[in-house]
Amino acid sequence: MKAGRIHVPSRKFEVKEIPTPTPSDKEVRIKVGAAGVCLSDVHFLDGTLSPGYLKGDEVTLGHEVAGTVDALGASVHGFAVGDRVLVIAGERNENHQITTLGFDYDGGYAEYVITKPSLLVKIPDDLPFEEAAIIPDAVSTPWAAISSTAKMQAGETAAVFGVGGLGIHAVQLLKMIGCSKVIAIDPRAEARQKALEIGADFAFDPADDDLKKHRGLNAAFDFAGVTPVRKQALSLLGEQGRLVIVGIANEPITIPNDMAFTYMRTQILGHYGSEAHHTKELVEFAKRGKLNLSKSVSEIMPLDQAATAMEKLEKKIGNPIRIVLKP
Repeated sequence: MKAGRIHVPSRKFEVKEIPTPTPSDKEVRIKVGAAGVCLSDVHFLDGTLSPGYLKGDEVTLGHEVAGTVDALGASVHGFAVGDRVLVIAGERNENHQITTLGFDYDGGYAEYVITKPSLLVKIPDDLPFEEAAIIPDAVSTPWAAISSTAKMQAGETAAVFGVGGLGIHAVQLLKMIGCSKVIAIDPRAEARQKALEIGADFAFDPADDDLKKHRGLNAAFDFAGVTPVRKQALSLLGEQGRLVIVGIANEPITIPNDMAFTYMRTQILGHYGSEAHHTKELVEFAKRGKLNLSKSVSEIMPLDQAATAMEKLEKKIGNPIRIVLKP
């Protein structure tokens, strides 16, 4: 089969032929219907991110995957060949360490992918594979940040810094749960326009002085991973405001004024990924018509063009939310 593989020591990426995998007694093989291209894949390629628990020097990229059950191990129950499913992007191993599809073991930039049945979620027939595929990260990560880390409630207010592939879904999800004011902040005009289309109440360039008029927010989410964002976000928070850091800058976090920080009882919270129940909740939202991802897929490209897709995402060519690969 074809697979988009990265040689980790050299960071060389190539779509090439490898043997089609066979599931073990306790595994499931999925015929990939779609695989999302994430900025984390780009960061894996450029060396910013590295696998933590990979056995060997090569791995197939792709942690956002949906498709059809193609083969079942003899001990697998609850699924049948032909079931439409998505694959949860990560799990905790026996040492409670997070291992991730497409980083620590072979992912979905391929014609087939092997996984455990515990990581599969059945999806409805009317949810396209390209929309389902992006749920396990592009949608579940902001959903976990909103619902579990920030514990956002209806009626609260929030700012979202960086409205790319994750931030744009944060805007949509915050409005879905009933936040009374959601502000999108991004230096790109086309990104701000997209945020308004998806439901943001306001959209600002970070240099816009009018942003100061919206101080007193309950929460701010940093999806940009840019150090200056944190200082600006803290200045917008009200009493007991929460700054949730999702984007990675690989730099120290600085509190500009500890007196203001303590007086206002400000909180800074780190966030990474999501748990299985977040993905399952989102699939249920999609079933009930509460979550519409039809505007989230910017482009569908063949697997052979995976390198080009990652370049487009890295350089933000065409203001992509999610580029999706189809084998």
